[in-house]
Amino acid sequence: MDISVVVPLYNEDESLPELTAWIDKVMTENNFSYEIILVDDGSTDKSWEVIESLRLQNDAIKGIKFRRNYGKSAALNVGFEATQGDVIITMDADLQDSPDEIPELYRRIKEEKLDLISGWKKKRYDPITKTIPTKLFNAATRKMSGIELNDFNCGLKAYRSDVVKTIEVYGEMHRYIPVIAKWAGFSKISEQVVEHRARKYGTTKFGFSRFINGFLDLLSIFFVGKFGKRPMHFFGSLGVLSFLAGTVMALYMIGIKLYHIAAHIPYKREITDQPLFYIALVAIVVGSQMFLTGFVAELVSRNAPERNQYLIEKRTP
Repeated sequence: MDISVVVPLYNEDESLPELTAWIDKVMTENNFSYEIILVDDGSTDKSWEVIESLRLQNDAIKGIKFRRNYGKSAALNVGFEATQGDVIITMDADLQDSPDEIPELYRRIKEEKLDLISGWKKKRYDPITKTIPTKLFNAATRKMSGIELNDFNCGLKAYRSDVVKTIEVYGEMHRYIPVIAKWAGFSKISEQVVEHRARKYGTTKFGFSRFINGFLDLLSIFFVGKFGKRPMHFFGSLGVLSFLAGTVMALYMIGIKLYHIAAHIPYKREITDQPLFYIALVAIVVGSQMFLTGFVAELVSRNAPERNQYLIEKRTP
């Protein structure tokens, strides 16, 4: 099969018939063999009834329904597991992504041998309350990941099959799939300017909390990807630095006190009366705790079942 189109959705019963018909038209015109996997993330409208009806009209349409709303990341992860195509396309169900972009995305994945192409909605129809935070998050993600993309959270993306079968998406991490793919060893990541259409039906399903959750997930991805198998390198390094800083401050105060005693110079301030003493004490305690945290995390990591599981791309015969 050439292409699998994964569409996560939540309360999009109005847009599904038009979206699937549009995808079918594009696939037919380009002679692609394809499947459309519609993942209903616990919709409370008639989305599932629409999916069942569309399935009767087109065998290429497949539906998966969650018992409750788990979020877009969960829907994508389950959709990825069900795919059979060589190239996987993800797109939103609200008709803001254009299926007309699919042939070019497929061509580039195949001809340029790319792992992932992320869409870039250069011209957006979103309100300023959404575009400004999005730009800030994109800038922060570029800085932390080293991946030069302008729009990490664009729903329209294309992947090689190996990518979606290897990575795991959970929490709110769907917006950072390029980062997850890079940490998994898929470094051939590119970008393509795509059309962003104004929403035709319904309203957006994402609130302000997604920005807070997104930032926390970015930190999680960065830490797990870089230190997941060697947590002592992170906690131990910070712990040692904090402990040494506190020790140096304590020795400095003791040295000053001893100098005044040896030189018979009056020194009325007690060490415990100085703010620096408490700063040093806190630094030593925090450093010790972070070092012990790293030690415990290292023990947990070394005893984890997946401690020696690594992603192997190829083997010689």
